[in-house]
Amino acid sequence: MKDLSGSLLVATPQIEEGVFCRSVVLILHHDEEGAQGVVLNRPMDARVDAVLPDWQAHATAPSVLFEGGPVGLDSALGLVTVPGDVEPLGVKRLFRGLGLVDLDTPPAIVVPEVAGLRIFAGYAGWSPGQLEDEVRAGSWYVVESEGRDAFDDDPEQLWARVLRRQRDHLAFVATFPTDPEMN
Repeated sequence: MKDLSGSLLVATPQIEEGVFCRSVVLILHHDEEGAQGVVLNRPMDARVDAVLPDWQAHATAPSVLFEGGPVGLDSALGLVTVPGDVEPLGVKRLFRGLGLVDLDTPPAIVVPEVAGLRIFAGYAGWSPGQLEDEVRAGSWYVVESEGRDAFDDDPEQLWARVLRRQRDHLAFVATFPTDPEMN
């Protein structure tokens, strides 16, 4: 399978429960050693300042923590938009203007150089071959990401919006009921 870094994984209706049910995952890194990403549409009931007080004022609305996935829930990842071609101090550029911010860097150094900030508690991770197997088994649709996906101001509706913008049969999946027996 090709490198999926920068792609979205959209959960198929086959995933019926847990953090991945109707989730949209941005793949941050993918190679022969596995894959890592963050769930973009799981805002939590905790404000950013509950764990990172200095970053609250700079978080993109809704300015809450997001559940990035089931791995490392005691750690935080900061995803930012990086305008231009320069990699600012405290930021690791990933792809297409997105980067990870070192949250130990003082915000005053980073904030003037970036736009958009979202903080994720935990991440999604796959061992070598695991993601490829899940895609082949029909658990995920792989689609292109758009820059605004990572900072969507209505993340609870992101699953349906990403599916609706597809130009094939996936657009119809957006109408799939949460409980098919109620159809």
